[in-house]
Amino acid sequence: MEFSPVSLALMGLVLAAWTVGAAWLVLSARAQARKARMARRSAERLSGIIDQSPAIPMMVHADGRVEAPARLAGWLGLSRNPRFLSELTEANDNSGLSEEDLARIEEAILLVRKSATSFQMVITPANSSRSLGVQGELADPAVSTAGSAILWWYDFTDSHQELERLSQEVDRSRRDFAALVGLIEAAPIPMWFRGRDMKLHLVNRAYAEAVGALSPDSAVAHQMELIEPVDGVTAADIARRADADDRIIARTVGATFANQRRMVRVSDLPLGDEGVAGYAVDIEDIEEQARKLRAYREAQRSMIDELSIGVAQFDTDKRFDFANGPFRRIFSLNAQASESDPLDFDRFLDTARDAGCLPEVRDFPNWRKEARSWFTSDSSVKDSWSLSDGRHLIITAHPMPDGGLVLIAEDQSEELALSAIRDTLLRTRTATFDSLFESLAVFAPDGRLQLWNRRFGSTWDIPEDYLDEHPRLDEMIKLIEAQLDPPEQVRELEDAVRVATLDRLQRNGEITLNSGRIFEFAGVPLPDGNGLLTLLDVTDSRHSEDALRERTTALEEADAVKTRFLANMSYEFRTPLTSIGGFAELLQNGVAGELPEQASEYVAAIIESVDRLSSQIETVLDMSQSEAGLLPITAEEVEVLPFVTAIVRDREADLEARELTLDLRGDSSAGIIEADEKRLARAIGNIVDNAIAASPRGGRILVTLKRKSGKLEIAIADSGVGMSGGELARALDGYLLNTENADDSRRRSLGLPLARHLIAAHGGRLELTSEKGVGTKATITLP
Repeated sequence: MEFSPVSLALMGLVLAAWTVGAAWLVLSARAQARKARMARRSAERLSGIIDQSPAIPMMVHADGRVEAPARLAGWLGLSRNPRFLSELTEANDNSGLSEEDLARIEEAILLVRKSATSFQMVITPANSSRSLGVQGELADPAVSTAGSAILWWYDFTDSHQELERLSQEVDRSRRDFAALVGLIEAAPIPMWFRGRDMKLHLVNRAYAEAVGALSPDSAVAHQMELIEPVDGVTAADIARRADADDRIIARTVGATFANQRRMVRVSDLPLGDEGVAGYAVDIEDIEEQARKLRAYREAQRSMIDELSIGVAQFDTDKRFDFANGPFRRIFSLNAQASESDPLDFDRFLDTARDAGCLPEVRDFPNWRKEARSWFTSDSSVKDSWSLSDGRHLIITAHPMPDGGLVLIAEDQSEELALSAIRDTLLRTRTATFDSLFESLAVFAPDGRLQLWNRRFGSTWDIPEDYLDEHPRLDEMIKLIEAQLDPPEQVRELEDAVRVATLDRLQRNGEITLNSGRIFEFAGVPLPDGNGLLTLLDVTDSRHSEDALRERTTALEEADAVKTRFLANMSYEFRTPLTSIGGFAELLQNGVAGELPEQASEYVAAIIESVDRLSSQIETVLDMSQSEAGLLPITAEEVEVLPFVTAIVRDREADLEARELTLDLRGDSSAGIIEADEKRLARAIGNIVDNAIAASPRGGRILVTLKRKSGKLEIAIADSGVGMSGGELARALDGYLLNTENADDSRRRSLGLPLARHLIAAHGGRLELTSEKGVGTKATITLP
């Protein structure tokens, strides 16, 4: 079949159009396929993004169907992916949502459908610690059918826990801040806060009370400063300095607290960009206690310095803190070693070792190391040091709680020497006891025998073995009682021991044995609480006393006869002496005519001898009357100074003859006494005569008058050769032992004995003191 050209052209056009259409269709299909692939890939990518996103969407249709990724089932703890909203809970497995949470979601979805409002809630699946956040809203109609709701599930378990933790911390911080504010407000010390402008922004009630403000707000409003300016520097300036240096500034200043001046410790604390806080602590009581502590420490150290034992204290750095004088003397330390330039413990040991004040040891470094351990010892350490110079020290090291050490050094050298002496004395005492003639026994307060000598056992015929058992007195009484006559005398011995040990009194007595021996006993209390019983055999003494008593009676009678004889003879001598003296004076006066020169000298010698013999007779008479107690004393008022002056003037010739100087010192204050002027003048004159006789040529005699304790004291001192004690006694017996002439040293004189008797008759006392080569002093004391 042949086609025309037009048909062929039309057919060509149709074929070309078909080809072009087919090609377009192929290209369009390819484009659609590419778009589908791209859409599929995009959907897969979106699905992957959704699977990896922190939120999972869930579409809830109006009929209750749900569309959600399988990952949501894992979040909810479901065994399979839910298809309906009611499948979000599995009551049998107790998984998924609880009935209450499901009801809340259903109610929220219903509200979304009605009002198109979104909602948020937090849900915790059953048996899970996961916290899920649910945000629901009405779905876009382009995404789902009308009435659908889309729910977004978020897993913010970690965030929720962190929020809960932060919430708890915020609550705790809020409570802590409230407690801190309350604590600051209730604090008993003033506290304040300054802003960046260094003005007060906040104060507590204690601050307001301290500055006398009505309230803390009033104190802030009036900027009432507690701390006064010091040298022009205010409290704000100190706070500004603390803020600038970013450091705490503490100082001790005086402040007025409620009208009372107190010492306070003020601290300013910078708080960064916030400002500066401050507080003030009242340390007045602490300062007072510190002052008392310092005073107590000084007093304690002063007291320790007075002790006889050495005490030193080392601080926590093992350096000298204090050492008293005895410690420095024991270890040859100067004051600087323990004060201005304190030594440490090792240097102290080295210094003491160099001074020979440490014991000789073989390994000194090791010994010093052991000594350093005293600082850390749990208890006191005692050590005994024997030094090379013979001293013996007892060292006590007492560690202190603060790490220091108190070192006590006691020099017991003297005590050891005394102990040795005591042992020697005890042995000597034992030997002395055994050699004594008396019987000695020492009893304890309980009556037990403690100490005795050999004579005690032999006196009572008690075996030594029995005494070694230290028997009690009541047991020994049975052995002693049978030897006494009568036996009842043993009670006196028992009472003497009891009174001496218990009543601390001494009791004496006498007992007689069957053998006729006589013993004097005495119970004597001893200082140690024991009692000493002494027994002395006085048998021979009693016989001798009887003989002496008879002889004494005879001597007394003979002395009385002698006294009467002397008195009678003195009276008998006076009559012829008076006659002799009278006739001699008549001859001297020329009654019998003019006498030759030689006869006149004889008469003068007779008169002088009569006067001396009369004086001696009168002296003998006065002494005999005084010894017999018959000396008559005629008392009258005597003015002392003129009286003594007259006595001295009567002896001017003797003083000039021996070229002696006599000084009389006294005034009217000597006063007046009641005395027999004649006899007292003889007594004082005899003493002055003795001083004149005892003084060397050109010597000096001093006579002083004074009142002492209401009594008159007359002292007569010479510059003679002096006398010993025995010579003084013999002088009072009538021998002139201190005269210048040695040939006269045994001359008998009654001057001093008579003076003593005459002064005693006036109620006074004569005392003689003398020293060889210096002189003699006689002191007369008169009432």
